[in-house]
Amino acid sequence: MSNTINNTAFNFPKQTYVYKGKVREVYNLNDEILVMIASDRLSAFDVVMPKQIPFKGQILNQIASKMMEATKDIVPNWIIAIPDPNVAIGHMCTPFKVEMVIRGYMSGHAAREYKLGKRMLCGVSMPDGMCENDKFPEPIITPATKAEEGDHDEDISKEAIISKGIVSKEDYEVLENYTKALFDRGTEIAAERGLILVDTKYEFGKTKDGKIVLIDEIHTPDSSRYFYNEGYEERQSKGETQKQLSKEFVRQWLITNNFQGLEGQTVPEMSDEKIKEISDRYIELYENITGETFVKSDVSDIMNRIEKNVLAFLEK
Repeated sequence: MSNTINNTAFNFPKQTYVYKGKVREVYNLNDEILVMIASDRLSAFDVVMPKQIPFKGQILNQIASKMMEATKDIVPNWIIAIPDPNVAIGHMCTPFKVEMVIRGYMSGHAAREYKLGKRMLCGVSMPDGMCENDKFPEPIITPATKAEEGDHDEDISKEAIISKGIVSKEDYEVLENYTKALFDRGTEIAAERGLILVDTKYEFGKTKDGKIVLIDEIHTPDSSRYFYNEGYEERQSKGETQKQLSKEFVRQWLITNNFQGLEGQTVPEMSDEKIKEISDRYIELYENITGETFVKSDVSDIMNRIEKNVLAFLEK
């Protein structure tokens, strides 16, 4: 098994504190610069799995950085540099406490809610008579509150976000417009690669000078769901499962093994074979969405590599 990144313990110059999320670890340098390290941890149903996935952090970091570059004409983003395959360095921002989830198709969480008979999701109506993986007449935005570590994200409506003062009306409308424009661009990029961008989430923050910017990740297999375009209509007409590239295959494997992150449930054991399969699927998505061959980084001494690359950038 390749060397992987689980927890890090760096001490960079001017470091003030470290935030450890489910997958990423963020080092704050003097409340000005953030060093975000994409670990190889795997999270599903808001639970971090016991074993890491080789090259997953590199894949997420590199897809996100490429997609940030491809959308910076639409919305400014937080990134300054990518000094290492697993690291992004950017401006310190105050994150909005919502995730802007946008869905072009009735899949995943929306489909599970729909099967329960619900026709409203986050205050947005879903038409009657839809089948799982059908395309919505127009993409719908279904926000979620950002969970504190260990808690589950929760669906919330635009009206509740504004009335509770989580985000101001003016700022929310900016986030909404950015979300639609980013999803349109992501859809175009996916189509060029023979993929369908089914749904995704975006996170935003505000810089010290009050500018709203895109943060975290974008159009990665952890934040997005993709179908293969070829054969979509035929599979849908026959009621067959769609061929997809996303983390949903991990969720489905967990569901099959009686785990959905609920109290009392135990995470199933992941064999080395299963871990390699998941890693290979992440590489497959990288190559499909970027159109480039994935080049595995040197992981023989991964922690020293990261520290050396970050320090070299900071010394510039």
